[in-house]
Amino acid sequence: SCSKNVTNHHRHQSQHLPHPHTPQFCFQFILLTMRLSTLCMLLLVHSANSFSASYTSSFGTFNKSWLGSTALKSNPDDKVEKEPKNAPGHDVRGGGDVSKEMDPEELKIQEAFAEHQQNAPKLGWSTDIRTLVQYNHGFAVMATNSKAHPGYPGGSVVGFAPDEKGRPFFVFSGMSTHTQDILADPRCSLTIASKDFKGAADGRVNLMGKVSKVPSEECDALRQQYLEKHPGAFWVNFGDFNWFRMDEIEDIRFVGGFARAGSVTPEEYVDAKPDPISAFGSHIAQHMNEDHMESTIAMIADQIPGLVVSEAVITSVDSLGMYVKVSRTPRASDQPQQFKLRLPFPKQANNRKDVKDIIVEMTRSAAAVGSGDN
Repeated sequence: SCSKNVTNHHRHQSQHLPHPHTPQFCFQFILLTMRLSTLCMLLLVHSANSFSASYTSSFGTFNKSWLGSTALKSNPDDKVEKEPKNAPGHDVRGGGDVSKEMDPEELKIQEAFAEHQQNAPKLGWSTDIRTLVQYNHGFAVMATNSKAHPGYPGGSVVGFAPDEKGRPFFVFSGMSTHTQDILADPRCSLTIASKDFKGAADGRVNLMGKVSKVPSEECDALRQQYLEKHPGAFWVNFGDFNWFRMDEIEDIRFVGGFARAGSVTPEEYVDAKPDPISAFGSHIAQHMNEDHMESTIAMIADQIPGLVVSEAVITSVDSLGMYVKVSRTPRASDQPQQFKLRLPFPKQANNRKDVKDIIVEMTRSAAAVGSGDN
């Protein structure tokens, strides 16, 4: 009897429902759908506003002051290179003044950090870019205009080496698709990442230009240079491989990490020289990271009072200082941060011994300050 009552109840209800194929049913269905959509939109907007306010409260000032410092300074012997007026940046928007919501001591630390990074000596843009290309591992992504599929770009990982002017040159098989693309249309681009590239915080450069075959009288010299970069490249002597070079560099775009992007002219790039210390800087960084990370942490605390980091990994070393990827948890927060900072040398280094002496000097200075605090 129970099932019978339920059946009768459903039959009674169905008498008041419009048939699915009637205009009345369609109208009610559309009306219900519109109401549900409006409700979902309101919930999404509310959630987005809540997330934005929370995110900005925790990280707003960090992004503006810590990542917003993009000015690159050159050494006294280089031309000062200023940030382009239209250089991209990062803007964190939110309601209210974030600095008023932040712990006062944390705000002081961030302000000190921003000032320190703004004044820290750095390689000039053209030197930085030229150095990245020179000491790269020798592989890059080449984008060509596809011959087989007109209008589509073709991408290939290719080996390369830079000549004395920083122009990349290659040895390509006649069977390769990128070779056929270049012979049909020499316009292409080459994206080169830093040797230890691991993510968006690391440097990369894009060279855009025209690639053409190298005259036969220059091939022997290029072969020797290429083998210095790629000792195992036995195919350079194969008869169906030809030498190519980006003789005409037309545009250069550089990203050195978050909030650090811009470009230089081809003339500035060709005239620049690679930083000599960067040639062996990765070995110094590896040694410091494996055996002396506590010294790096102490040097950071010495130069930027109040900035306490739990990890400090040196990513590169040049004649004017080091780039260090650090991890920390801000005061009155349980959200960890990871970012790169510039740790400058007190003077310019000209050779390996200079770097060693400078790091020893910085370590002793940091130790003295640390013992004085205790």
